[in-house]
Amino acid sequence: MIPRVSDPDDLDLRGLKCPLPVLHTRKALRRLAPGGRLVVRCTDPLAAIDIPHLLHETGDRLDAQRSEDGILVFEIRRGERA
Repeated sequence: MIPRVSDPDDLDLRGLKCPLPVLHTRKALRRLAPGGRLVVRCTDPLAAIDIPHLLHETGDRLDAQRSEDGILVFEIRRGERA
């Protein structure tokens, strides 16, 4: 399955299983300029652990994390050290 991008800062990873959500998130973050915003949606429960851990490693910021009808939504801000 190929991730769906409905808008430049929206990444739809529903249906993908670990480790694909975190790998696609990392790739999308690399394309963002410092301060850029990314919204990631996925259904893999492990992403609730993996994506915040990735952001801690990369220095990017998790602005919000929530669950909407079984879909995990992460609002991410690209860090200054891109």
